[in-house]
Amino acid sequence: MAPLHTEAADTLLPIARAAIGAQLGKAHPADESAAWLREPGASFITLNLDHKLRGCIGSLRAHRPLLDDIKANALAAAFKDPRFKPLSAIEYDSIVVEISLLSDLTPLSFSDEGTALAQLQPHVHGVIFEYGHHRSTYLPQVWESFADPAMFLATLKQKAGLPPNFWEPGVKLHTYTVAKFSESPPQLG
Repeated sequence: MAPLHTEAADTLLPIARAAIGAQLGKAHPADESAAWLREPGASFITLNLDHKLRGCIGSLRAHRPLLDDIKANALAAAFKDPRFKPLSAIEYDSIVVEISLLSDLTPLSFSDEGTALAQLQPHVHGVIFEYGHHRSTYLPQVWESFADPAMFLATLKQKAGLPPNFWEPGVKLHTYTVAKFSESPPQLG
């Protein structure tokens, strides 16, 4: 994970919003001068509208400077998430931008699904599920929607296009943690 600086939220959230705004012809101030923005970083950008998911796209591994990753993922979450139509200019002022900075991935070692489940830490771990060409991930924030690790993993398998009870020896799991920053919801006036 890129070093967390005290100004991380105040720097990163405006950068993400400005990238989206620029595509919609809406200027938003953002300072891109901090040297730490040039360090490699992996991020997910989540957009919420009226407390509902409006887009979420990210990088699982640091493969470009954090500044570039934030901008690219903000644009993808707003305009390329296949689950949603592109964000409109009308929606722009009402979205809430959330940024998750990812740690390095940690592979889990396990002999079966039960030992894998025992290693998952609810509300702490983001999880990547892989089997062959099937792959999915949930950020740690998604634990809020599940009562236990078994349900979390079952829906992660479904997200990867597999049955919820699927398990084979070739399954791979990785965990990660995040530092999360979020805008305050817009005030209705």
